[in-house]
Amino acid sequence: MQKLSRPARRAALVVHVTVSACWLGLLALGTTAATTGSPVTVEASVRAMKLFADWLLLPVAFLTLLSGVLLSLGTKWGLARYRWVYTKFWLTLATTTATVFALRPGVNTAVLAVSAGGPLPDAGDVLFGPVVSLSAYVFMTVISVLKPWGLTRRGARLRAPARRPLRDG
Repeated sequence: MQKLSRPARRAALVVHVTVSACWLGLLALGTTAATTGSPVTVEASVRAMKLFADWLLLPVAFLTLLSGVLLSLGTKWGLARYRWVYTKFWLTLATTTATVFALRPGVNTAVLAVSAGGPLPDAGDVLFGPVVSLSAYVFMTVISVLKPWGLTRRGARLRAPARRPLRDG
């Protein structure tokens, strides 16, 4: 892939970091639902979480994944050249998958229970996903800044100059 121009790289980076920060709102709603004593506040919080989960989280998760791939392929870092980039890719893929198969069903279960007049069935349903995802995104932000661990095997191979054997005669 051709390297991104500086304006394109900056725009993709802003999108990438901004969409990752959306998890803070979901965590605030989950914390409110799990810690408040008011049934009305619990219901409002889980309903808002459902809106997030249905309309915002999947596009945000996919946009984070796509902007990260674009940045990796369009910059010197590459997708599989450095361990920290490779780690970020797999963690983003894992959080995206967890959003689809764990977080959304947990939020839907909480909404159904609370809407029927019952208590929040399990605070973990509304807290675990946002805490894990936000922790993963904070970790990915840290390794983006620190760039630890060096090259992958592929990165080392690509960096090594192409050596041709010398022939006598």
